[in-house]
Amino acid sequence: MPVAQAEQLSVPPSGWSPPRWAWPISTLASLAGVGVAGYLTIVHYTTAVTLTCSDTGLINCEKVTTSAQSMVYGVPVAVLGLIWFVVMLGLSTPWAWRNPAPVVWMGRLAWSIGGIAMVLHLIYAELFQINAICLWCSAVHVLTLVLFATVSIASALARSAPESA
Repeated sequence: MPVAQAEQLSVPPSGWSPPRWAWPISTLASLAGVGVAGYLTIVHYTTAVTLTCSDTGLINCEKVTTSAQSMVYGVPVAVLGLIWFVVMLGLSTPWAWRNPAPVVWMGRLAWSIGGIAMVLHLIYAELFQINAICLWCSAVHVLTLVLFATVSIASALARSAPESA
């Protein structure tokens, strides 16, 4: 790829203007994600809080959250989710959305792509390896999808905004 094309991809137009709905949706989804992932993290590390979800049949949160797939290199997936949502919360502030610096908008886009890739892996694990579904995990998956869609659409709209005269 020629240098000029690479620079075009990494530098937003001078008319960088993300849609006004982007930051409230992404902030609310991130806050909800921090809440759900925080709850799952607390449940993982303590016996004082019990997991409020079915533990029999196809819907079996305990089976999912205690499976081998609930850990990545010894780190609970719930902790990774909490970290992901906290970072996304920072990238969802009005300041971050208005910031045209490539490290911010490309970072937010890359972070959301990484999140949706992990969600796809976890859904596969629930359906085909664990044979159970966790409703709390599904809430995290939906919030991640909302964030991915919001970031993708808003980034595309902001990049296609007409340049200011």
